[in-house]
Amino acid sequence: MTPAVRVDWVLTAIEVAGTLAFALSGFIEAARKRMDVVGVAAVTFFAAFGGGTLRDILLDRRPFFWVQHSEYVWAVLALVAAGLAGLRATHLSPSARPMLWADALGLGLFSASGAGLAWEMGQPAIVCALMGVVTGVFGGVMRDVLCNEVPAIFSDHRPYAVCSFAGAWAFLAVASVTGPGWPALSVGIVVTAGLRLFALARGWRVPGWAERS
Repeated sequence: MTPAVRVDWVLTAIEVAGTLAFALSGFIEAARKRMDVVGVAAVTFFAAFGGGTLRDILLDRRPFFWVQHSEYVWAVLALVAAGLAGLRATHLSPSARPMLWADALGLGLFSASGAGLAWEMGQPAIVCALMGVVTGVFGGVMRDVLCNEVPAIFSDHRPYAVCSFAGAWAFLAVASVTGPGWPALSVGIVVTAGLRLFALARGWRVPGWAERS
């Protein structure tokens, strides 16, 4: 297996994992909002594919990643069907915490894969970093909008895009030394997801407007 093929295989594996992680976050949030099956499927789909689709548009990649790999769509639909059946059988009400965990994992996976794909296309470092952010955050934005919420990235002041940006640069730093393989991608994933989870646990906030007196 050549290095280029190996990198492509790793990026594909990370993209699949990120798609499923964001799909799970969308499913949980839609279930929490008590949506019907169409609403749950729509939110899950947009959460899973929104960031990667916008990345592909900006990088002029055709076909879109989920069109090229239609099995991703079937996997997301299977997750929706299995999840709804499980909730109906157990009568459980999903909480916000599992959604935040899945979202943090998806953020890390997609931030690394977005930066990695841009790197493979020969884009400048700043473009690679921004593609990591776009891929990582846009699915969550779509999820929140469809759930009639102000996107968390803009409203709750807990670092989100900042974590994605830091993870993308961590990937680029390692990739400049070792190449864009598994070590660099792993560092990007761990930095992004780790920072996000740590920020949630410690209650970190990014600067916002001062409170009115």
